[in-house]
Order: sequence, then C-alpha cells, then structure tokens
Amino acid sequence: MNRNSIKKFYNFLKFRRSFTRYGLEKARSYEIVLFWLKSVLNRNQFLILSGILVGITCGLAGVVLKSLVHYIHYVITDKVHFERQILFYLLFPFLGIVLTTLVVLFVFRGQDRKGIAAILYEIAQNSSIVSSVKMYSQIVQSAITVGLGGSAGLESPIAVTGAAIGSNFAQTYKLDYRERTLLLAAGATAGIASAFNAPIAGMMFAFEILLTGVVFSDFLPLVVAAVCGSLVSKVLLKESVLFQFSSRAAFDYHNIPFYLLLGVLCGLYGRYYVLIAKYVDQWFHHLKFGRIQKAAIGGAILSVLCVLYPPLFGEGYDTIKAITNGQIQEVIANSFFRFIGYHEWVVIVFVAVICLLKAFSASITIFAGGNGGNFAPSLFAGGLVGYAFALVCEQLGVAHVPESNLVIVGMAGVMSGVLYAPLTAIFLIAESTSGYDLFIPLMMVSVISFSMAKWFSSVSPDLENLARQGKIFTREHDRNLLSLLHVPDLIDKDIQVVEASASREELAELLRTGRRNMIAVVEEKKMIGIISMDDVRPLLFSDAGYRLLEISNLAKPPAVTVNEFDNVFTIVKKFDETGAWNLPVVKTDGEFVGFISKSGVLDRYRQLLRSHSG
Repeated sequence: MNRNSIKKFYNFLKFRRSFTRYGLEKARSYEIVLFWLKSVLNRNQFLILSGILVGITCGLAGVVLKSLVHYIHYVITDKVHFERQILFYLLFPFLGIVLTTLVVLFVFRGQDRKGIAAILYEIAQNSSIVSSVKMYSQIVQSAITVGLGGSAGLESPIAVTGAAIGSNFAQTYKLDYRERTLLLAAGATAGIASAFNAPIAGMMFAFEILLTGVVFSDFLPLVVAAVCGSLVSKVLLKESVLFQFSSRAAFDYHNIPFYLLLGVLCGLYGRYYVLIAKYVDQWFHHLKFGRIQKAAIGGAILSVLCVLYPPLFGEGYDTIKAITNGQIQEVIANSFFRFIGYHEWVVIVFVAVICLLKAFSASITIFAGGNGGNFAPSLFAGGLVGYAFALVCEQLGVAHVPESNLVIVGMAGVMSGVLYAPLTAIFLIAESTSGYDLFIPLMMVSVISFSMAKWFSSVSPDLENLARQGKIFTREHDRNLLSLLHVPDLIDKDIQVVEASASREELAELLRTGRRNMIAVVEEKKMIGIISMDDVRPLLFSDAGYRLLEISNLAKPPAVTVNEFDNVFTIVKKFDETGAWNLPVVKTDGEFVGFISKSGVLDRYRQLLRSHSG
C-alpha cells in the first residue's frame, strides 16, 4: 500500500469519526459528500468549491425572481389594452404593498428586516449568521411588491437572498466567522452578477458595501461565485429580461464638458433622492396607524402615481431601454401626456416630472411595507437625468450632444450618489452596455457625483443611524472591532459589596477576606460610593487609623458610572476622560451591577484582533 492510499484511508476514517461530531446521522446524501470533500480538500480548495456551489444556487435564485417579475409585467403591460392598463395600474401597486405586508405579518411573523443594511448588521453584530428564512422570504416579498408594480428594484432582495444562502451554507458545513463572512459576500456577489450579468460589478459591490472594514486575503470564492451567478443568468434568462443596452455612441473627448455638468446634476439629484427617502421614511414612521393601514395608504398613493405616470410602474428598465433606442414617443403614448401632443418641451416636462416623482414612488414602495431596493430606482432616475439634460442642451441649440451616452453615464452617476458605490456603478454600466470605451466619462461622472454625496454626508444616509450606533462596520478598523464588544460580556460580577450601614467590624472582615481592590458601597442595592484599597491600607496598621475605618469616611462617589445600555465607544470615552481603571455599572434605576475594567476591555479587544487577522 503506497503513501497516497494510506493517506486516503486515514482521511476516510477521520471522516467517519466526524459523523457524530457534525451531526451527520440525519444528513442528506449530498451533505455527506460535501463533508467528505471538506475532509479531503484543503481550506482554499473547499472554499473555491463552496464559491461555485453558492454562486450557482444564488444565480438560480436571481433567475427565478427576475423571470417571475418579468412575466407578470409582460402580462400587464404588453397583453392588455391601454384603457384596461389604467385599471391595472390603479389596482396592482396597491395590492402589491398590502399583500407584502400581510405576508410579512402572517407568514414570516413580522420578520421584515430588509435591505443591505440588514446584512451589514448581521456581519458586524451576529457573526455573519443570517436567518435561513431570508433564503426565500426576500424572493417571495419582492416578487409580490415589484411584480405587482412596486416602484423599487429586485437587486437588493436578490443580494440579501444570496447573502443568506452563503451564510447558511457556511453554517451547515461548520465554517468559522471569516469563511462564513466570505461566503456571505460571495452569495451577494453572485446575486448581483446574475441580476445584471455583470460579474465584475458584483465583486465591486461586495468590496465597496458588504466587506467595508473587513480585512480579507481570500478573493477566489468571490470570483468564482460571480462568474457562476453571471453564467447562470446568461444561459437561462432572455436578453429582454437582463439589464442590457446596445445603443450608444463612441466616446469623444470633445464632449467632456457635457459629462462634467452631468456629474454635478447627478450629484444634486442623488442628494435630492436620499433626502426624499429620509422624509418619506419619517412620515410613515410617525403615522399613527397600524402596519396594514400604512401599507394601504402607501399603496393608494403609489397607484395614483402609476396611473398618472406609467413609467413609475415596476423597475422601469423597459422605459430606459426605449429612451436609449429613441422610442420616447411610445413611452409618452402610454400616459395621459399623449393627449397634450408630442413636442420637445412636453417631452422635457414629462421626463423631469417622472424623474422627480421616482424618488417619492420608490421610497413609498419601500417604507410603506413593500420589499425592494434602490438599485433600479437610482439607475432609472439617472437615465432620465441624463436624457433630460441632453434634451435641454439640444433645445438650447448645442450641437453634437451625445444623447444615448448621457443616458447611460447618468445611470452610473446617480447610482454612485445614492448608494455610495462608484466602482460598482462604473463596472455595472460598462458591463451592461459593453461600453468599456466609456470608462473615462463613467469615472468622471461617478466620481463627481460620489464626491458631492460624501460632502453632504460622509456615510450613506441608509446606514447613518447604524454606523453612528456602532452596529455596522465602517472603514475605521479599530472602531469595527470595538463594535463587536458587548457590554454584558465585559461586566465583572465577581465583586465585593458592602452595605452603607455596615459596622467597622463588618468592613474590617470584608477587607481581611476579600481579594479585590474595589468595594462597592450600596444602599438598597443602589450604588452610593466606592471604597478603594489604596485609601484603606494606611489606616490598617495603627490604632488611630483603625478608629477611622468607617464607611462614611472611606466611601467616595464614583467619578462616572456606566449604564448597562451604554455602548463600548461610550465606555472607552469615559475611561479616557476620567483616567480610571475600573468603572461601576448600574441599571437605569441606579441598581449596582458590577465593574468594567480597562484591562478586561483591552484583553477582549486583543482576542478579537487575533481572530480577525491573518
């Protein structure tokens, strides 16, 4: 028996011994095969295999969702006469939001945390463990919302679904936090790649948004997942379903002034979009109604908007394709603007109004109770900003306006300003249009728009609250690690406590038997002071000092206390301001809980640093 045979036999025996440890007695046959492969492959090989499997699965999930929504839209918009479409526009968006809310409440028991922010929260606060429900709940909810006309995108739900698939794959095969986070990102990457048939854009999305503040050296699983997700959609989806554009002009450096101005317009519109989203969110939050009533109100508003302006119905990609192909008259023909007549100024007003209302319709869809994301709305609005800008230039008599290019580049500009993801936007448009010769204007417009967005707000408004609370990772790596520390885990409850009314003898006995440098003085469980051994020692070795051994003489009020609900950043700031080595922790009502020591925080921080490095 040669050495390789012995090694294979040894790995087989080791795998058999792992049945009980991994709980494989009830495992499916394919899971047993994968566990066996994990036992014979090295770490990198198994991660690449995992990336392939996760990528294919997420690609199929994206194909199912896109196909389902596309078919519903096809029936409503292409197979129905215009007069009947009005009835559908009035009914279906309302039903979409209300039905989604009902499904969330009664099928998924109110678990409606959605969007990319939810995944970032799971990475930072839940060790990249995503509920298995999200592997299908996002598909169901977004299919109902967007399929019935919700003015939002499918890409964020697809990304969340992919992240959940990657996370649960890692959980099934007992992978650690770093590998689990990597496969979570690979799943989201494959989801985005399948939605747009854009593997590079999928990877940029993972690096720019999901893996912010996470140090990684393993990229191959992301690459193979992106390729697999993209190939699945390429093979199974028709081109009409994919986000693909072919009508464009070659880049001419003489048109650079157009692109510079467009970058500024996209930056301003991006700020307008996020402010509208913020206001709509606050408005629904403060409505004194139940969730179903809010969904009905939002659905009714959205239905009216879709009747008045049909391009607001659904994702809107067909409208952008029609515009880039010079079919704006067909777009207007399906709205009430057809009764006004086709004139240049009518087209400009029509496009401008839709552009302004898209921010409202998308925000209403998402915050009233629907499920969707801002990918599609930002791309849709960006295309309209570019088209409106081109029309205005033409009306002003400017020659050689690159109309189709401004539409395409405008999509990347607004997406950069809304999602804070310029690299994702650049590669997404380049791949979707095969417009690699447009890299220069894409970069110019995206960077200008992104820079303006960062000037208004350093963090994406969607993530601002979570970032301020330290619940998601940012580019400050030290702060990210601190955010993983939880106050209850840092509290030392093995403490010495003495009642304020205790006698000198009781205090002396506590000092004699105790092994702590700090004694908490309490009255009815509430802290009133601290006795430090540094203050006690000089009194222990003289009769005069012993007579002063009274709690009232020794207890000092704490310089500062820590509330049990404080976050780690607040605690670290209190350590810095006071110079103290130990801080008492109290409940909201003043009841003493324990101490937090600076050494305890530093030790836990070093442990996290070791586990997240290398």
